[in-house]
Amino acid sequence: MSASERRTVVSVEQALSMSYATQRFVHLGWRVIRVEAAPREGRRTAGDPNRYIGRAVAGEDRHSYYVAPNVGKQAIAVDLKREGGRELLHRLVRELPVDVFCTNTLPARHRDLGFDYETLAAVRPELIWCCISAMGLSQPDVPGYDPMMQALCGYMDITGHPDGPPLQCGPPLTDLKAGDEAFTQVLLALLEREESGPGRRIDISMARVAVSWLQTFLPMLDMGSPATELRRAGNEHRQFIPVNAYPTRDGFVYVAVGSDAQWSRLVGQAPFASLDEARWATNEGRRESREELHRAIARITERKSTGELVEVLSRAGVPHARITPIEGVMDLPFVAPALLETEAPDGRRIRLPPPAVDTPFLRERGGKLPFAPAYGEDTDAVLAEVGLSGAQIRRLHEEGVVA
Repeated sequence: MSASERRTVVSVEQALSMSYATQRFVHLGWRVIRVEAAPREGRRTAGDPNRYIGRAVAGEDRHSYYVAPNVGKQAIAVDLKREGGRELLHRLVRELPVDVFCTNTLPARHRDLGFDYETLAAVRPELIWCCISAMGLSQPDVPGYDPMMQALCGYMDITGHPDGPPLQCGPPLTDLKAGDEAFTQVLLALLEREESGPGRRIDISMARVAVSWLQTFLPMLDMGSPATELRRAGNEHRQFIPVNAYPTRDGFVYVAVGSDAQWSRLVGQAPFASLDEARWATNEGRRESREELHRAIARITERKSTGELVEVLSRAGVPHARITPIEGVMDLPFVAPALLETEAPDGRRIRLPPPAVDTPFLRERGGKLPFAPAYGEDTDAVLAEVGLSGAQIRRLHEEGVVA
């Protein structure tokens, strides 16, 4: 990638949603500089709170929860509550120059910290400015985390078993969906900028992006489906029958029959021949007695090993899967070759999730990315890059403007 193709992103980010979004820019080979707050008197830790979550990996400020979304980035620490800190940020945006500014700081704080859209657009009119927040810029005082959004936006009402309590999804879906949306919208804005010239503001609401994913739920309420039909269904699919996890002699197997043709192939196999009844030939017929059918399938599967059932289901061309334990995911044959990796300061090799889609930048580097930056690790180097002398940088440290 040539220097002219490498974009520069400055992000006042913490936690996951925006850190994940800017990690996707790292996968493209872009430069990402994360800006964190300078130390505060009375606070035990400094910078992104996620630095201190999980097991310590590299010193006190790089714990396990922080590492993966921040590999390949640079980190600077600036006190944006001071005028001198805000002036530094503006200098960086103007002189690096910065293509994209990102933040997931509470919108009510943007203007006071000197990075609201109007302020930064005046510094660099072609800047793409992107914010992730709980409810969008129209509700600037509302904080939000992923579990709260899953509760608010209906996810917990549709996750879990019918006779159990509401549950959150395992992965932080609303954080990740918001991050993916930020990534997509920034790319679209850059494309538009190539055609029109000026930058623009991107306003992403975690709540709105969460609800946007309820494609197969909300419209059905207006088309005759009662709410009870959409609520928690355990491992079942609410519409396609049978789609469920079934017990085996040594574990579980997940079976996903998505058409009547697949059902016909399933009951054509000896173990399932007893289910070849006219009333179950169509999906609607199977829906009418779904509980009876699930019990009948379970009586068959629990007498066989998972391996035996995998052979039968493969022979029938019926979609299925073993239940992979989390510790086995990175060893899956389609995952292992695509994994990224980084090296901790003590020499440990740390595997990272693969990118959603491979990129030339990652291929050129063999999927290896520099370890996540320490707190303030790149402050002095970045300030020197925009023309500050060693004496000026030392004075900023002494005054507490940077760390």
